[in-house]
Amino acid sequence: MTKAEIITQIVAQTGLDKPAVTVTVEAIMDSIKQNMVKGENIYLRGFGTFLLKKRAEKTGRNITKGTSMNIPAHFIPAFKPAPEFEEEVKSKVPIK
Repeated sequence: MTKAEIITQIVAQTGLDKPAVTVTVEAIMDSIKQNMVKGENIYLRGFGTFLLKKRAEKTGRNITKGTSMNIPAHFIPAFKPAPEFEEEVKSKVPIK
């Protein structure tokens, strides 16, 4: 599902106009991104947590050149679903 499809679905569910929904969705995504860049986790009760995971420093290899390089420690964004959200997905999404 794309951002445009999410916006279209929200417009259909709420009856709000598309420009207002677009601005709102963009604002939510921007707010999550800005706060994560500041080092904060975002907790959405019943949905999940957007959190930062620390990756340790490691040595990487470029196999085409045969060289090694140091990859410094860094943070990556991650998402951990709430237990009730995870359970709902497990119970309703069919296994193919």
